[in-house]
Amino acid sequence: MAFTEQDLLAALASVKDPHTGKDFVAARAVRNVQIAGGDVAFDVELGYPAQSLVPALRSEFIAAARTVPGVQNVSVNIATKVIAHAVQRGVQLLPGVKNIIAVASGKGGVGKSTTAVNLALALAAEGARVGLLDADIYGPSQPMMTGTSGDLESLDGKLMEPKRAMGLQINSIGFLVKEEQAMIWRGPMASQALEQLITQTRWDNLDYLVVDMPPGTGDIQLTMAQKVPLTGAVIVTTPQDIALLDAKKGVTMFQKVSVPILGLVENMAVHICRNCGHVEHIFGHEGGKRMAESLGMDYLGALPLQLSIREQADSGRPTVAAEPDSDVARIYKAIARTVAVKVAQQAKDFSGKFPTITVSKNT
Repeated sequence: MAFTEQDLLAALASVKDPHTGKDFVAARAVRNVQIAGGDVAFDVELGYPAQSLVPALRSEFIAAARTVPGVQNVSVNIATKVIAHAVQRGVQLLPGVKNIIAVASGKGGVGKSTTAVNLALALAAEGARVGLLDADIYGPSQPMMTGTSGDLESLDGKLMEPKRAMGLQINSIGFLVKEEQAMIWRGPMASQALEQLITQTRWDNLDYLVVDMPPGTGDIQLTMAQKVPLTGAVIVTTPQDIALLDAKKGVTMFQKVSVPILGLVENMAVHICRNCGHVEHIFGHEGGKRMAESLGMDYLGALPLQLSIREQADSGRPTVAAEPDSDVARIYKAIARTVAVKVAQQAKDFSGKFPTITVSKNT
């Protein structure tokens, strides 16, 4: 029985994006449709990494295509294409980096660095090219958390080569100073060091650069918010009132410099006793969720207060790398996909796509 491309597309429209709820045909993600007798082939292009969803999506597309009378063999190619998205006005993109995501908190000790490294690893596990920048000049922790050390190399004497571990490209002030050395620098010096770390690293074709921000809203944070092309920010907090109070300050800072808030992660949300299974909300119950609702932000998810998360980060093999199939790793991956979807829904970057206009006396 003969069928047309429109018949096929009408059937494929029944497959919905699990993150946006929209069908892939309407989103123009179904491309290169080919029909040869009863054989059909087509591509599906995702704007965000979602490798863990590909098998289920492929099965859905095949099942939908076979509802069309006459369709026999179905070939589906699902791929990801991450593009650069808009940043603050007047700030140019970094060479080799499409999108920069700041992971921030208003207060220290809420698990921001652990969240940042696991978010980066989760994006990489979902199929993206990812970098991790440790922007905490005074207290760099990513060298330990990623199991990296040693001096940085430079192939041309100008740009630093990032360390590579677990599929990530990594840089930190921790590679430039001794582990026990205290960074006794005033704000302007620390801010300048951060700018050099970002702009003088040879990032290699990154879809996302995840930046582990220092706590607070001082000079370093303002440098990031005003001079670094940020695609968006993720706020990390615990349910505790005092943490939420400071987290709101971080949200306000990003809003004032027109950096979109991609959502909020509630860390240490609940503790489950390994011996008896008792559930206890040590830092309060759903404070982060209520804050996200009150501020109109996306609630990205909640992570437990769990010993293994801390042990794995301290050992240089964070949870997503150490136990990729664990419940906690699945939470991080779900958060990563949601963040990537939020980025994909933002306006595209058009900087550098317009001709340069020169005005002279002869014009």
